[in-house]
Parts: sequence; structure tokens; C-alpha cells
Amino acid sequence: MINLLILPILIPLITAVILMFISKYIKVQRGISVVSTLATVASSLVLINKIHRDGIQTIALGSWKAPFGIILVSDMLSALLVTTTSIITLVVLFYSFKSIGMDRERFYYYPIVQFLLVGVNGAFTTGDIFNLFVFFEVMLMSSYVLLVLGGTKGQLREGIKYILVNVISSALFVITVAYLYSVLGTLNMADISRKISVVDQPGILTAIAILFLVVFGLKGALFPLYFWLPGSYYAPPAPVLALFGALLTKVGIYSILRTYTLFFHHDIGYTHQILGVLAILTIIFGCIGAIAYWDVKKIIIYNIIIAVGVILFGVSTMNPDAMEGSVYYLVHDMIIKAALFLLVGVMIKITGTTDLKKMGGLIKEYPWLGWTFLVAAFSLAGIPPLSGFIGKLMILRGSFSEEAYLGAGVILASSLLVLYSVIKIFLNGIWGAPKEYNGVTKGHARYLWMTSAVLVALAVFYGFGAEALRPLFSQAADVLMDPNLYIDAVLKE
Repeated sequence: MINLLILPILIPLITAVILMFISKYIKVQRGISVVSTLATVASSLVLINKIHRDGIQTIALGSWKAPFGIILVSDMLSALLVTTTSIITLVVLFYSFKSIGMDRERFYYYPIVQFLLVGVNGAFTTGDIFNLFVFFEVMLMSSYVLLVLGGTKGQLREGIKYILVNVISSALFVITVAYLYSVLGTLNMADISRKISVVDQPGILTAIAILFLVVFGLKGALFPLYFWLPGSYYAPPAPVLALFGALLTKVGIYSILRTYTLFFHHDIGYTHQILGVLAILTIIFGCIGAIAYWDVKKIIIYNIIIAVGVILFGVSTMNPDAMEGSVYYLVHDMIIKAALFLLVGVMIKITGTTDLKKMGGLIKEYPWLGWTFLVAAFSLAGIPPLSGFIGKLMILRGSFSEEAYLGAGVILASSLLVLYSVIKIFLNGIWGAPKEYNGVTKGHARYLWMTSAVLVALAVFYGFGAEALRPLFSQAADVLMDPNLYIDAVLKE
């Protein structure tokens, strides 16, 4: 069992290499991809059970003990995110069979998705700050290919912008890591936390904390660094958009969450206050975008930005309830965003447009699509007892405990605006007056809906089963609130 936590990284890596040699055999690629991702899901579920029973799991690669070697660390937060990532990828693969198109499938779509899974799962699992950068780059290089795969004018234009932004942020990431190493002489996350405790976070480390916030805020779409996201995420097709919207920004959020609870928790009066202010502004500007557009993709894309603000505001309070709520809401948002992007993809396939003003009446011919979308919309907005409500409730409870009334008020107001933005899609695109469409057949649309509905069902279970799942999220939040649990597990002191 000691090597269990490397399997969600190793399985997709081996799969990606194999798939690159059989790119001409589409059906074989599909089968191998599904079996491999199922194995990744299974291993991550076993890992959750192992961590729940025995605590944080670590592995020293090459038998070099911490803090000198490369360490992989899987606590409950990491395991939950790896499992959610793997499940979403599996559903997107099934959706892609009838959606992505043979041209993209022939040009290494499936191996690139597996490489993306390697990068995301690796980022969630690494215990070394430099290897976090390495896995970021694996993830980003995969996303570059997925973004431009298909070669449309819009994809290439947005791809250039996306690559430019991420090259700059990656360079800044390396510079920040170098500054941190020059001050502390270590790259192991647990050892960094221990050494910062000794020096009590002087001014230079606070400056480094702000640099990390810039780096991860740029990758995670925190205000004002989200400018690249709406255009870049709009360009690719629905399956790729679902992967991007559900996974990529969440790696940036996870990185802020991990560093600001493990490294920079000694002097939160400055760094976490800045994080809280930026989170509030992120929510506000995300809401403005979500209610302003009549494009179904743009509306859900701006809801990604709103969720970033909600999660990070909970982190900024450093309150146990809010922290647990942020972890819960993070997983919820990964699931529901993927589901909504896939459902919107079905609407686009049927109607041939993303403009709400050109849609209408889908409920008549596709009632199963309409009601599924409504459930997903209610979950996104936080209507009780669905999963969005539970995470926000815990964040609000923690915010009120810390007397962070402004942020709590903004989150409450944002819930109404999120509901308005997604109900606008339902009333104008799914309800409304019926129109003639020349898109995919009803059978084709039903297949795409069925795969999307799996994630909606998972989100519903996530809400109704919150009480049963709470021990897992409490365990994840405990490690974030008490860094010594992480340090002792890694350094084994």
C-alpha cells in the first residue's frame, strides 16, 4: 500500500505513452482510455479509504528521505481532489466519443487528456514546491494542445494569449520559488513550513507570499488576473471546456489554499486580508460578467470566476468552519461546473448556436435535458439541500464567526445573481417559444445528455449525502488548520 498514492499519476502517464503509438486506432484508444481512467478512479477511492483509516500517506521517490528527496504526500484534501478529477475525466471521455470529432481524436486527443490528468493529479499530490511547478507545466502543456486542437481561427487567437499569459506566470513562479529557496534553503513543503515557524515569517517571506498569490492568482483566475480566462475558455469545444472549467483553475486555488495554510499562516493580518479583499472583488466582477452576457458559454465561464472568489474568501478567514466549507465547495464546484459545461454543450449541438436569443423551446422535444439543467442550476446557485448550499452555509458561518460581514454579504448577494444568470438560460433557451433546429439527432443528444446527467446525479448525491461525507471533509480541514499534522507525517519527527 505504500506506493498507492503514486498510482493516480503513474496510470495515466503510462496510458498516455501507449496511446501515442496507436493514434490511428480510434476505438482502441477509446477503450484503453476508459479502462485506464477507471483504474485511476478505483485507486484514488482506495486511497481515500486508506487515508481515512490511517492518516496522511507519503512516499519518498528513490528512497531519499524528506526533506532531501522528492516526496509525494496525500492527505484527505489531496485524495478528494484527485478522486474528483479522475471521475470528471472519465465522464468527459465518454462524452467525447460522440462530441469531440474524429479529426481531433486522430491528432492525439486521448493521450493529451491523460497527460492533463497526470499534471493535475501530480499537482494535488506533490509535497515539493518545485515539483508543483513541474506538474503545473505538464498540465499547462497539455492544455495548450487541447486549446488549439482543431485549428479554428478563434482557438489559435485565444491560444496565443493563453500561452503568453502562462509563460509569464510560469517564469514568475520559478523566480518566486528561487527567492523562497534562497531564504530557507529547502523546497520540501513540510520543511518550508517548519523553517518559517522558526523565523516567524519576517518581511521578506511576506513579500514572497504576495508573489505566490500573484502567480497562483493568475493561474486560478483571481481578480484582477482573470482577464485571460473568458476568451481562452470560450474557444475550445464542450468536452475540453468542461475539463478546463472543472480542473485548471482549481489547481491554482489548491495552490493558494495549500501555501497560505501550510507556509504563510503565522502573520495573517496582511496576506490573508489581501486575499480576502481580492476574493470579494473576484465575486463582484464575476457576477457582473455572468448577468451581462446572453451567450450560454460566457455565462457559465463567468460563474467559474465567482466560485473562485467564494472558495478563497473562506480560506482567507482561517476559520475552521469556513475552511471546511471551502474544501466542500471546491469539490462541489468541480463537479457542477463540468456538468453544466457538458449540458450547455448538448444545447449547442442541438441548436447550433451559443446565443440565448436564438434558442428556445428545448423543453418540448428534450424535457430530460431541461429538467436536468434546472437541477444543476439550482445546485450551482446554492438552493438547499443541494451541494452548493452546504458549502456556502459553512463558509458564511465561519465568516460571521470572524465578523467578516462584508464578504458574507457579498457571497449571499452573489447567490441570487448566480441563480438569475442560470435561470436566464433555462427561461430563454430551454423554456421559451419552440424553434426549428438542424443540429444533431435526438438519439445523439440523448447520449450526450446521459453522460452529463451522471455528474448531475453525483452532485445531487453530494448534497443529500453531505452528513455521511462530512468526516472526510472535516479530516481535510483539520490538516489545513493544523499544519503540524502535515509536517509530522512528512518529516516523521
